[in-house]
Amino acid sequence: MIAILVSTGVSLLVALFGTPLFIRFLVKRNYGQFVRQDGPTAHFTKRGTPTMGGVVIIGATLIGVAAAMVVGERWPSATVWLALYLMTGLGVVGFADDFTKIRKQRSLGLTPRAKIIGQGFVGITFAILALQFPNANWRTPASTRISFLRDTNLDLAFAGTTVGLILFVIWANFLITAWSNAVNLTDGLDGLATGVSLVVFLGYVLVGIWQLNQSCQRFAVAGPRCYEVRDPQDIAIVAAAVVGACFGFLWWNASPAKIFMGDTGALALGGALAALSILSRTQILAAIIGGMFVIIVMSDVIQIGFFKMTRRRVFKMAPLHHHFELSGWGEVTIVIRFWLIAGLFAALGMGIFYAEWVVS
Repeated sequence: MIAILVSTGVSLLVALFGTPLFIRFLVKRNYGQFVRQDGPTAHFTKRGTPTMGGVVIIGATLIGVAAAMVVGERWPSATVWLALYLMTGLGVVGFADDFTKIRKQRSLGLTPRAKIIGQGFVGITFAILALQFPNANWRTPASTRISFLRDTNLDLAFAGTTVGLILFVIWANFLITAWSNAVNLTDGLDGLATGVSLVVFLGYVLVGIWQLNQSCQRFAVAGPRCYEVRDPQDIAIVAAAVVGACFGFLWWNASPAKIFMGDTGALALGGALAALSILSRTQILAAIIGGMFVIIVMSDVIQIGFFKMTRRRVFKMAPLHHHFELSGWGEVTIVIRFWLIAGLFAALGMGIFYAEWVVS
């Protein structure tokens, strides 16, 4: 438990005091945000605000996890390396996208092909490695089974090892792409994505702690009241570091934002969430804990799908938060209410997670 607290505290302090230093660095080099011309007109005033703040979130998370490992006097497990690899790898892709926007002075960054190649390489290598590194109990960080609150009986390796690996890579990359895009779409108002991420990752801190206390590795015989997770404590440590990093960054990212996380932060946070859902064997549960992200993605899907079929729009603008902006809601009002909804989803997810253990 001390390692989890250290992870949170150190990452929070690094983000809180490191963000203003990074802001000065970006301002000195005129690395500012470009605003889409078809968006709400109120956003034009945000043009030039420093972006790529995700660099701070990633850095603070890495330092927080490292501090926890030092305090715990142990070397990071495969779970830690995998989660941080996916988070940092996607963050690098996002950084390339952000930097391209700044260098070319436009609101569009990398080409779709370049993004797909970058995200695909990181996602595929993560998925393959996640099925390696068995511990003393022959548990690997991930499994080929589809998971909800724990692994289900739906095994992607039903047709053999090779086919199972291929299907798992496809499934894992679907989750990685979905979550990275979800956070990216949510990052449209000051502090919105950061605050929602803070709530969601706090839920995963609790998931990791509970799985640690109810780990099957503590019992001679596995059963429905324990969890077949390789490194539950490390899942909690990584999630706690992200919580601290988001908390410290939110101090500067809240309205009026002094810095934006950019694609660097959005892709990194989406990657971290995908990694934790896969490594904690809670892939479907993540859609409930992160329900606010799901709603925002679905608003975009509904808008595009309905428009293609009828040439009419469901919302004034998608994603959903822009609809409320154009409906006259204040930005701060939207953000706070979406934070509250995110909290309700996280609480619902944790309630389902605990209830399954009680009745099993």
